[in-house]
Formats: sequence, structure tokens, C-alpha cells
Amino acid sequence: MRSIDYLDNYYLYLKTEKKLGDKTIDAYKLDLDSFDKFISKDFLSINKEDILNYIKFLRGYLTASSVNRHISSLKGFYNYLVFQNIISVSPLEEVSALKSEKKLPKYLTISEVDKLLNIPLNTAFDYRNKAMMEVMYATGLRVSELVHLKYSDVDFYNSIIRVNGKGKKERIIPLGEVASYYLDLYFKGYRNKLVIKNNYDELFLNNHGKPISRQGFSYILENIRESTGIEKTLTPHTLRHSFATHLLEGGADLRSIQEMLGHENISTTNIYTYVANDVLRENYDGFHPRAKKE
Repeated sequence: MRSIDYLDNYYLYLKTEKKLGDKTIDAYKLDLDSFDKFISKDFLSINKEDILNYIKFLRGYLTASSVNRHISSLKGFYNYLVFQNIISVSPLEEVSALKSEKKLPKYLTISEVDKLLNIPLNTAFDYRNKAMMEVMYATGLRVSELVHLKYSDVDFYNSIIRVNGKGKKERIIPLGEVASYYLDLYFKGYRNKLVIKNNYDELFLNNHGKPISRQGFSYILENIRESTGIEKTLTPHTLRHSFATHLLEGGADLRSIQEMLGHENISTTNIYTYVANDVLRENYDGFHPRAKKE
């Protein structure tokens, strides 16, 4: 049986037995056709060395995630051949996926944060925006957590907030004096001016007197970014990343940052060490008298 016949049988298997859609099967076809064009041998005579040579070829022009997709497609096909007793062992049995490139989180410098938080305070909306931004940067909240924040969640005396995060797990986060001050100022002096008909429990209200949505917060954040001249792409998560990165740069331990961010696994928080290390390197190179040879 020719290689093409094995492929056709495999695609039929995916459609009839695995119940995969046409688009998914087409994606498999593209990957396996690419392999077929690269390899001059029959599929049944392929060995591990052939697979590794192909991966080396792919790495010349594809990202790690794209190469891993090709590896996954090949594994599926050869596992099928094993399942059908056409071959005894898959040539990919000992082939592992590539380590994906770490995507470092985007964050603001401290001077950029200062620009962002320097909001002229004229209207009730300005005080609301100032309070929201200060809280976001001071606590690293997810935007979904911020828009659902209630007055009862805030302990002004101890300057902390209680947050129900993912999985409804409660965590306590220090609020800080500055954020606590502007949040209290907004709530006592300006929030009532935003109430139109119903008084909701949520702290932050929009121009219709209803709780601000995630999209509404993003819109406000983008408007502030434009007015301050910050050129970086800015999302609510950028503030969360900035909070964590600046804490780490300041000497906070990773476990404490994990608790404040509400990460289930410390490995998720560990990404910030790469960011902080870059900052430390830049500072060392820029300011240490023996950083560079004359």
C-alpha cells in the first residue's frame, strides 16, 4: 500500500471514527502533506532520525508552537498506524514537543505609571477613574474583579480589600494608603453623583448609573492612555503585570506576589522573574561603573 493510501485511510478514520470536522481534517492534511513532500521515503520506513531532521527543517522558518502542531499531527497519524497494527512502534514515541518561547508580559515603567495616574480631577467621572486606576495598580486585580468590587469588600481601617477570584477563592490584598485615600474620596464625595435610578452594590458606576463593564473599563483606560501620550499598547492586564513586576523589582518575594495575584501555581507567577531580570540587567549595564570594558 502506498503512503497516499495510508493517508487517505487515516483521513477517513478521522471523519468517521473520530467525528472530526472538515476544517480540522484539512489542517491535518496540510501538515502531513508538508511532511510527505519533505520525506522521500515510504511512511512505513520512517525512523526517529527522519523525524528529527524534519523538525530541524521546520525550525528554520516556523515558531516553536507551529512546529509542535506539526509534531502533534505526525504523532496522531503514526499512533493510528500502530492502532491498526500496520507498524509496531511509532517513530515519534521518543520525540518530545519543543519548549515554547516564553511570552514575557507587557508592563509599564514606573514613570509611565505616574503619567497614567496623573488624572486631572474635575468631574465625578475623573475621581472615579482616578480611584479605579489607583486600585488596579495597587492591587493587581483582574478587570473582572475590579468591576465587581463592592464597598463591603474594602476595609479602609486596615487598608485591605477582599476579593473573590477564580473558582470563588477569596484572597486578601493590601490596598496601600494612596489607593485607599482616592477610593474613599470617590466613594464619599462623588459616587452618589453617578447614581441615576437604582443604587447598585458595585463601587464603580458608568454614565448610566450602572456598574461599569469590563469593556467600559477598557474604553476608559484607552482614553486615558491617549491623553497621557503613552505609546505602549495598554490593556487592563498591563496594569496587573506592572503591579507584579514592580513588586518583584522592589524586593517582594514570589510567593507573596502569587498570593496577591491569586495564581493557583507558582510557575504562573514565575514569568515575572524574567521581566525583572531584564530590568535589573538594564540598570546594571546603565549604572554600574564596571558593567562594560573601556
